[in-house]
Amino acid sequence: MSKPSYPENWNDIDTGLYYRSVKIFNQVRKLLSVKMKLHADEQVEKGDIFLFNHFSRFETFIPQFLIFEQSGAYCCAIASGEFFKEDNVLARYLGNVGVFPHNHPRLFQLLAAQILRGRKVIIFPEGGMVKDHRVMDVKGHYSVYSRITGERRKHHTGAAVLAQGVEIFKDMVRTAYQNKNHAQLLRWKEELKLDSLDQLLTSALKPTLIVPANITFYPIRSSENLLLTSVELFSNGLSMRQTEELLVEGNIIFRNTDMDIRMGESVNPLDAWNWRTRLLQKKVAPELDSLDDIFAMPSRPKNWKHQLLGAYLKKSANETRNQYMEEIYENVTINLSHLASTLIMHCIENGMRSLERQFFYNALYIGVKTLQKNTSIHLHRSLLNPNYYSNLQIGTNKSFEHFIEIAKSTDLIEEDRDYYRFLPKLLEEHDFDLIRLENLIAVYHNEAEPIAAVSKTMIKALDECDTIAPEAIAAWQFEDELMDLKWELHNYTKPIYDDINDHETASEDPSPFFLQPVEDNGIGVLLIHGLLAGPAEMKGYGDHLAQQGYTVMGVRLKGHGSSPYALRDQSREDWYVSVRQGFEILKAHCRQIVVTGFSTGGALALKLAAENHPEILGVSAAAVPLKFINSSFMLVPLLHGTNKFVDWVSSYEGVKPFFENISEHPRVNYRHVPVRGLYELRLLIQQMDEFLPKIKLPVLLMQGDHDPVVSVKSAPELMNKLKTPDKQLKILKSDRHGVIMENIDGAWHLNDEFIRHCVNETNARAISRTAQNRS
Repeated sequence: MSKPSYPENWNDIDTGLYYRSVKIFNQVRKLLSVKMKLHADEQVEKGDIFLFNHFSRFETFIPQFLIFEQSGAYCCAIASGEFFKEDNVLARYLGNVGVFPHNHPRLFQLLAAQILRGRKVIIFPEGGMVKDHRVMDVKGHYSVYSRITGERRKHHTGAAVLAQGVEIFKDMVRTAYQNKNHAQLLRWKEELKLDSLDQLLTSALKPTLIVPANITFYPIRSSENLLLTSVELFSNGLSMRQTEELLVEGNIIFRNTDMDIRMGESVNPLDAWNWRTRLLQKKVAPELDSLDDIFAMPSRPKNWKHQLLGAYLKKSANETRNQYMEEIYENVTINLSHLASTLIMHCIENGMRSLERQFFYNALYIGVKTLQKNTSIHLHRSLLNPNYYSNLQIGTNKSFEHFIEIAKSTDLIEEDRDYYRFLPKLLEEHDFDLIRLENLIAVYHNEAEPIAAVSKTMIKALDECDTIAPEAIAAWQFEDELMDLKWELHNYTKPIYDDINDHETASEDPSPFFLQPVEDNGIGVLLIHGLLAGPAEMKGYGDHLAQQGYTVMGVRLKGHGSSPYALRDQSREDWYVSVRQGFEILKAHCRQIVVTGFSTGGALALKLAAENHPEILGVSAAAVPLKFINSSFMLVPLLHGTNKFVDWVSSYEGVKPFFENISEHPRVNYRHVPVRGLYELRLLIQQMDEFLPKIKLPVLLMQGDHDPVVSVKSAPELMNKLKTPDKQLKILKSDRHGVIMENIDGAWHLNDEFIRHCVNETNARAISRTAQNRS
């Protein structure tokens, strides 16, 4: 079949059509579930040729529009010549928005002209989709699979050849200016359709930079999309390749997927030139007259100098290609599936057919925390935000659970009691068009393989699971608590929340605190603040305890210390996760712990005590909100339900999303109370009937006799619900709610006495058991 005949020149970009296309793209993007994130600094502005890895057809249409949005520069791209065989609407559209056929005889000349006009060029140098993400051979060299030859090969060098040719032409322009060859410059200006000679010189003075970039999709799904049923209906008429692409790429478009586009360090093609190349190029330049002459040198040299320069340029292009190949694949955005896949493939390749689940969880957590310190690796935001990974150690991470379910459904792993068993299918060879369906673990592993630090870190993490000190894990967990606050502040201090945030008065440090005494008595105290407040509410008492030799952990309940909007988005379960995390941190340092909570924190302390952890000696709770002075609080469930209904049927938040709060401690407490927060508190109070009878530990309840918030009747009712024989109630003389923060009526002393009581009782029981064992 003969190649189609293309015109010598090509239409310039129709800027109006291009702009309309960008607008349409943005409208379509809103309908899709793909979250696109472009990570770039100066590369977009300074770069000329942008290179991207190719994993799906969807990404082919994206980079040029994102670059236009950020820089305002129009982009050209290359498409299969099949789209241009006929003069139809699609072919004309593509031509008008800067798309060129890959087999155009003057492709390099046309693209070079666009670069000289200030356009940018998009290239996928792999030459096709790399569905298996395998870009390294067994020797550790970069190469990709070629569907046409069925063999592995290097990237195409087209981008390097194009950049070199543009640089040679720019040098010719600069020489013509120096020689005052005005006629030549005018001819080039007309041929390139530039507005002025100044534009030509400006272009010639700018280096031609290649920007390698990596597109990472996360998560990659292979079966759960809306197209699956449709594909099954007519799959008899589709090839396996077409079916696979519909399933995988349909998931990318229609399911929640992150598309991270990360641009690496720019590559200057002249960096690969040695002195011989530079010298010969200067000698050959006077014999060249146009872009056609430049790009004809390798295939149609006019003399031996052209032939030799062509050979030099070919070698330089290979070096440049190797440089940008490495840069492309080192800019993968690493996510949790990469880490898990790396661990699994390491295990099975080294004969480990199974791994204890808890080991797996611990290794992943250790790997995440270690990689966070490696600034050379780009981590997905889910590995930088503790909200997404901090529960890895207890195996309740949603991303990890999703990864495991896919692995189980495709017969790659199976669960056997407390173990994951790795199945032989992991090491089987799969058809290039089936691997995304059959072995996503291999695909993730291949994608992360170029970054050697990932595999080294994960292997080391697995080895350290048995030996790493609990205190080291606790230090990471405390760091996570601090990071969680930073993320919360970042998310909820944006202008859209100013209507409430601007009226807030809290100024005390909202950070959780961990206090280690000079002389450690071996006892830990977990402090839990109340609703609307923050750790600062308990900090004074914490300092008092640390001076007595106690190790103290002051937790920050999620949603507190940042914005009332943050609290509105949290549930009582989220608050309790904060309590459990604080307990885990303290447990690494102390074998004996007493838990103290104030108000809502008191209810959460009692909930923790109901689990009867062996480390917990007792629990004290002050001003637990079972009954309230303000009877309107009873309307909260109704109001919350109304808000949810209004939010559902309209674009408004609700009839009353916040109440104003007149606080005793405006420097610590929110001024506005989210209705959702009060509703969650009511649910926690209702839940107390379930967990209070389960408490077997010593309990101290403290309550102010004239508390303006919590009714004094709450304390006797709580006492009746408690079944533990060791329980105390202390009524304090107070017309204030904050009895712990203000140390009203000796509250600190009472709690100190209770802590000593818990320790003494525990020691007495231990002595008694020892004596019984001896007898």
